Amino acid sequence: MNITADAVKELREQTGAGMMDCKKALTEAQGNFETALDILRKKGIASATRKASREASEGLIGSYIHMGKIGVLAEVNCETDFVAKTAEFQEFVRDLAMHIAASTPAYVKREDVPAEVVEKEKVIYASQITGKPPQVVDKIVEGKLEKYYSDTCLMDQVFVKDPDQKKKIKDLVVEKIAKLGENIIIKRFVRFQLGEKVN
Repeated sequence: MNITADAVKELREQTGAGMMDCKKALTEAQGNFETALDILRKKGIASATRKASREASEGLIGSYIHMGKIGVLAEVNCETDFVAKTAEFQEFVRDLAMHIAASTPAYVKREDVPAEVVEKEKVIYASQITGKPPQVVDKIVEGKLEKYYSDTCLMDQVFVKDPDQKKKIKDLVVEKIAKLGENIIIKRFVRFQLGEKVN
């Protein structure tokens, strides 16, 4: 199987992976570009998962202001000041702040939702379902809870700039970990909207 230099170069440009990794992936995929892309993605995600346990105390506080009416501050951590200063990381933090402005999440991740809030949602969902056996009710409630997480938790939201409307923020974080080679954590954010009531 003859793997052309152009194919290796194109795969490298699309994935940011090393030349040898791209050549190996194309060989393993018997020259199929899409399969090679999947192989690299799986390897990248595998290495990103290992990196996700590492300490991340550097990073940036990014901001985004929309027409003077919505403002966001977001703290995103990485492992080194070197990565924090890269254009790629800074753009990611800006995109994240813009996403928060547009999508109004209430929490960073589903684990941050207080247990009493989850229970209250479950009770509301269950009360909306009538005439179904308990196991069916439980399944419907779980489905509605997943929808609640995708609406209110940043990591479960679909990234507003993804043209296919499939990539979630957590997928984007894993991609950046794989590409930048460091653990990345979205630590916290605050969103202000002009005229909103303050509790």
